[in-house]
Amino acid sequence: HYPIFHQMAGVHVFSNDVLETLAKSQEVDQVQVVVDSMKESLEGMAKDLFGDVKFRWNTENFPFTSPSFELDIFFRNQWLEVLGCGVIHQKLLENCNLVDRKGWAFGLGLERLAMVLFEIPDIRLFWSHDPRFVQQFNKPSLDLQLNTKFQPYSKHEKCFKDITFWISSQYHENSFFDLVRETAGDLVEDVVLIDTYEQPNTKRKSVCFRINYRSADRNLTNKEVDYYQEKVRERVVKELGFTLR
Repeated sequence: HYPIFHQMAGVHVFSNDVLETLAKSQEVDQVQVVVDSMKESLEGMAKDLFGDVKFRWNTENFPFTSPSFELDIFFRNQWLEVLGCGVIHQKLLENCNLVDRKGWAFGLGLERLAMVLFEIPDIRLFWSHDPRFVQQFNKPSLDLQLNTKFQPYSKHEKCFKDITFWISSQYHENSFFDLVRETAGDLVEDVVLIDTYEQPNTKRKSVCFRINYRSADRNLTNKEVDYYQEKVRERVVKELGFTLR
């Protein structure tokens, strides 16, 4: 998670005449026609990018679509979220003078896509002017293939701190990620879930995250990392309502 990102979005809109014909021939309702078209199209795009991979569709909630989904792919031995999508709210189409239309939309983060394809470990590198990074990807776009991989170079030492807290039914990890980034800024390299626990009797759940701190231009001291870690702990309790363990 980073406060700056680039997103690519796309929309496909159907006329009612086309939808009625497809719905009748497939013996399904019009919304299902839109959903099936969306999934087929986006799976095709993912195959073009990642090759012949397995897919997993997860139900999600987005403000401008319903039903909404996330597409995961099994890539390099792990499940990865690729994009979010869904059937566009009818009111939005009406606001665009598309009263007799239905459609679907998707959005994907370009940095995340590049990180997956080229094995770039740190999103902060996209804003680096370090030639050791930039020169690895300054070829014409057609020359960048899936076998192009980021070549790591020496960096300053990492300092990690763990935090564990009980979660509720309202928990969403993105809120925690955003809080960490707001607190420590670019000193946070990444946040990784390293453990989960569920009490056998109460079914109460807790999670443990490892926050990896590393500066792009100097070694951090334990004292300054402890300062930010304590701020994170305070805000987790005060702002998110979590109970620390």
